[in-house]
Amino acid sequence: MADLRAGDWVEVRSAQEILATLDERGRLEALPFMPEMLQFCGRRFRVFKRADRTCDTITYRGMRRMRHGVHLEGVRCDGASHAGCQAQCLTFWKEAWLKRVDARSAAREATAPLASNAPIDEAGLARNARVDEQVFSCQATELNRATTELSRWDIRQYVRDVRSRNVQFREVVRWIAFEVITALLRIRGYRVWMWTYNRFARWLGGVAYPAYTGTLTTTPIERLDLKPGEMVRITDREAIVSTLDTRNHNRGLSFDVEMVNFCGGTFRVLSRVERIIDEKTGRMIHFGNPNVVLEGVTCQAYYKNKGCPRSIYPFWREIWLKRVEDAEGRGPLQHAKVSLREGDHRTAVRTDRT
Repeated sequence: MADLRAGDWVEVRSAQEILATLDERGRLEALPFMPEMLQFCGRRFRVFKRADRTCDTITYRGMRRMRHGVHLEGVRCDGASHAGCQAQCLTFWKEAWLKRVDARSAAREATAPLASNAPIDEAGLARNARVDEQVFSCQATELNRATTELSRWDIRQYVRDVRSRNVQFREVVRWIAFEVITALLRIRGYRVWMWTYNRFARWLGGVAYPAYTGTLTTTPIERLDLKPGEMVRITDREAIVSTLDTRNHNRGLSFDVEMVNFCGGTFRVLSRVERIIDEKTGRMIHFGNPNVVLEGVTCQAYYKNKGCPRSIYPFWREIWLKRVEDAEGRGPLQHAKVSLREGDHRTAVRTDRT
């Protein structure tokens, strides 16, 4: 089965069927099938987006090309076999692990035979989740091995995005405009190009250019002791920038450019984040300062790694949030007007070790 598109309905194959596709290391085309994914076998989901390309969160060198992969709506790793990692990554699913459930394909989609001699079993998947006592292995740590480099100028990636229903054509136009304006800003005519981009972005239904730069050498901290379910308002962009150093970090955690669009919005706390697996080293990172993730607040890939479908949860410092006493619902998402100069747009959301 191939060419699944966003919105298609699929059923996850049985554990036996999936195990039959894996090598002795529990991988298909170098992508691990993780123990946390077994709970979804036999269940039906809608395809969220194709995973034809994905961002590189290991070396941060741009986009990577994956073949035969998709993401399913709401299907995230719970970290149960990875020492309780709290990153809540959207899992990758190879099309060989899925089958269509629409009426047209049901007649021709044969069920794969059960495997009695698969090269790996469920216990083997659990063993492969750890390299040793200190180092873990998961889809995020192995992503660069399961993908290939993708040039930012390869126009075919944008054609695939539109054909797969991952994005609309106007989003691609906005990505290209952002790249062009960013390049022109390095030359001259800052105000003219900024005005041009902002007018163009509004016409396409987007937001203003998200430029900002912190100035601090030592960054402040604030503890609210937020709990899951509490309502918070994200402070405005200017207030957050006032807590950042010159790398746009607060206590080692970056305020990423993709987070700007959520400033001013009111959201519910989904969970606290105390530990995650470092995707580069496979080692567990324990946060020394409080962070939370918010319901529905995921990376939209508007600016960097445009069109990346991973929908990673950004981590929010409590100093960037304010409690909302009246928790009757979410307030409208407000977009901050951007007026500061262009800052460092590199992602470093998982470098906090303090």
